[in-house]
Amino acid sequence: MFKKILIPTDGSPLSAQAANAGICFARSVGAEVVSLHVTQPFAATIGFDGMAAAYAITDEDYEKASAEQAEKYLKQILDRADTAGVKAQSRAVSNFNVADGIVQAASENGCDIIFIGSHGRSGLSRLLLGSVTAKVLSLATIAVLVYRVKEDKEKK
Repeated sequence: MFKKILIPTDGSPLSAQAANAGICFARSVGAEVVSLHVTQPFAATIGFDGMAAAYAITDEDYEKASAEQAEKYLKQILDRADTAGVKAQSRAVSNFNVADGIVQAASENGCDIIFIGSHGRSGLSRLLLGSVTAKVLSLATIAVLVYRVKEDKEKK
């Protein structure tokens, strides 16, 4: 049924948990995986907090750091897929809107499902923090499987 699964990651432990589940799902249905990391362009960091000015970051420094970070996050997923015997490739893209970047990458890579984690926030925390997963659900024209990640209560 599903032949190519997009698994986005932000590098967090909860995202890694969802990626592991996505790889297991891919193995169970005989699908391949496209792992994805979406960064926001340098111009997005200049916004409200003035981060670039405060830390004297250049766009070249930002782009280099973003590329290194993406490579690290994506390698973790590729390694897990390799261990599970799942064919995998990775993509790193830049988009002002992370959810748009995910949906566009799924389309451009011929994916037929997006496997994405969700923290399960609701109420005020969801309103303040937003939900990339909710935005992906509203934008996607292909199937989206939302995996509810389990937060470690002891670390809180």
